[in-house]
Amino acid sequence: MGALMVIFSVQPKQRRKTTDSVEDELELSTVRHRPEGLEQLEAQTRFSRKELQILYRGFKNECPSGVVNEETFKVIYAQFFPQGDASTYAHFLFNAFDTDHNGSVSFEDFVMGLSILLRGSIQEKLNWAFNLYDINKDGYITKEEMLDIMKAIYDMMGKCTYPALREEAPQQHVEVFFQKMDKNKDGVVTIDEFIDCCQNDENIMRSMHLFENVL
Repeated sequence: MGALMVIFSVQPKQRRKTTDSVEDELELSTVRHRPEGLEQLEAQTRFSRKELQILYRGFKNECPSGVVNEETFKVIYAQFFPQGDASTYAHFLFNAFDTDHNGSVSFEDFVMGLSILLRGSIQEKLNWAFNLYDINKDGYITKEEMLDIMKAIYDMMGKCTYPALREEAPQQHVEVFFQKMDKNKDGVVTIDEFIDCCQNDENIMRSMHLFENVL
């Protein structure tokens, strides 16, 4: 999660003293995509007005149009994982933030997801993680989908990890996780199976916390 916070929390250059609200309204009117009012986002997220202002200015610095497309997202995200190939994982992460599946992530999309990942309950975080793993958004996680995500994470972490990761490690992790999660052995994991297993397995919960570090 550190990567995304750094990307979009950059403080802008010092400007003339004006009230934050007036300054933000002027800024918001210059972008192609005008976000919801700060009051509405403050009510919908767990961020304060000041935090939202800082996040918005950082977001606008990186994305002057007010939205970020997938290619831009990949370029920005790759800066934080130079030792590996982050493009595939960034693709999956982008799709999880792009909740209306229109090929772009707005400021609202970004802060709503970030609010869950940083300050949401365990249940909310697990719901979000399930959505990430459910690549085709059909309400189930297959072993192939889980393996795609796991391989993408391993590719992103690169060959600089210690101890070095074996090539077969993603497959082995998926086999263990899937066996635990697929309670009724029907070949797919439902959201109830996913949440129940994660909440009751200390090793998986520990892995979920590690997983948050690459967001």
